[in-house]
Amino acid sequence: MIDINRRRFVQRAVSAAIAASSLKVFAAQPGSIDTDEGITFAAGPRPLARFPQKRELILVTSRPPHLETPFESFDGNVLTPNDAFYVRYHLAGLPTSIDSATYRLAVTGAVKTPLELSLGDLKTLPGQVEVVAVNQCSGNGRGYSNPRVFGAQLGNGSMGNARWTGVTVKSVLERAGVAAGAVQVAFNGLDKPVLPSTPDFRKALDIDHALSGEPLLAWGMNGADLPFLNGYPLKLIVPGYFGTYWVKHLSDLVVLDKPFAGHDSYFQTIGYRIPDNDCACVTPGTVPDKLRPIGRLPVRSFITNVAANTQLPIGKPTELRGIAFDGGAGIKAVDVSIDGGKSWRAATLGDDLGRYSFRPWRLPVTFATAGDSVLMVRAASNSGEVQPAEATWNPSGYRRHVIESTPVTIG
Repeated sequence: MIDINRRRFVQRAVSAAIAASSLKVFAAQPGSIDTDEGITFAAGPRPLARFPQKRELILVTSRPPHLETPFESFDGNVLTPNDAFYVRYHLAGLPTSIDSATYRLAVTGAVKTPLELSLGDLKTLPGQVEVVAVNQCSGNGRGYSNPRVFGAQLGNGSMGNARWTGVTVKSVLERAGVAAGAVQVAFNGLDKPVLPSTPDFRKALDIDHALSGEPLLAWGMNGADLPFLNGYPLKLIVPGYFGTYWVKHLSDLVVLDKPFAGHDSYFQTIGYRIPDNDCACVTPGTVPDKLRPIGRLPVRSFITNVAANTQLPIGKPTELRGIAFDGGAGIKAVDVSIDGGKSWRAATLGDDLGRYSFRPWRLPVTFATAGDSVLMVRAASNSGEVQPAEATWNPSGYRRHVIESTPVTIG
């Protein structure tokens, strides 16, 4: 059982945030603030804060908790450590005390047999699985949008990769018996809105997707129980899809015989939508003609062992390392440029932990010329998708996947 006193929980988290923020503010120069990750956000500093079961993470908001993973945590870690994994809540009414002995998952709606399943019940069902999958916030990298967009000004740390252990949604639905005519399954968690006018955070999957055997209900993360702030005791995992679908503190599944609608469908039918075209983009400052729900992750890659404005040696071997991932086709190739995109070299791919996982890569290089340079990395998936050379734009700052550039100095 995890039992966290609400007052103590909030006081500890906010105190840590204030302390870290004060240090950063007094050290900063007037005007815009440069973070430790080479990001300039005019909104101000991004302090470090320590929340329960977490190391120091980048504080985006304290209520509800939104914490980014410092980018150096991704270097050498194909699986993101649990205490370094990012945290994202939409609603401030999050639970702070959950008793695993009395916890139940309700399965209702268009089913033949409504269920209330304990954790013990879930662990005895067929369909026990483990899958390594990336959980990435839809707005990861939003802070780089140009022009700026509304929303949390995020760097690239709102993502993580973990080995999730649980049971398939399919197995649970088969135990309940899905009625004829079912079209979707709605998922809800124990976090609640503070005001009645605020919609609950609920998401839905089409019935074919829910029964595909891919989505799972996870109680384990990297060989341990889920951290509380990552969804303890049960979390919906939707491999290959953005984190908006990954409902935390899962409390109920409702099988629907009509499409999800109503007040509490806001985050499905109004929020988390992107322009309905091939690039999911529009001309900056314009409004899309039509929207669709955000879905699978696009192909993406990063350099993890070199930060912006680092000085690298001339004439000496230097290994560049990083990660790449996509929405489930798997990574086919990663190419790296050390001259701002004028030429490209094929990197060596590391261990393949599955098509939904980070894929590590490495490339030894030697810089022959002193001065300023730009490192770039691009990935291609097995489906033929390649990262674009120029960033696309949409009003929500979602789905960034442009080729990333890292300015360095050689000398």
